[in-house]
Amino acid sequence: MEYLGTVLLATEATDNGQTGSVLGLVLPLLVLGGLFYFMIVMPQRRRMKAVETMRASVEVGDEVRTIGGMYGKVLSIDDSDVTLDVGGTRIRFTRKAIAERLGGEIG
Repeated sequence: MEYLGTVLLATEATDNGQTGSVLGLVLPLLVLGGLFYFMIVMPQRRRMKAVETMRASVEVGDEVRTIGGMYGKVLSIDDSDVTLDVGGTRIRFTRKAIAERLGGEIG
């Protein structure tokens, strides 16, 4: 019982009517949120936009690499699918499976 009284007295002694600044608590969170946005979110959006632009610009005859690591030549393109020639075999992929458009010859 005496311990509870000591805790209550200590609490009353530290609480002298000031509730503390909410700004002091929120400001560091806002700064961290801003850093997270500018260092993580914005660059990721730029990368995603660049990849989507690259996928939209793929044409028949281009050499590409898929996200699975297959290298091939684009034979045909539909709205959402791409047919690749991979070592003499035709394989159909979604456009989202294209990871990279290659500049030179493969093989």
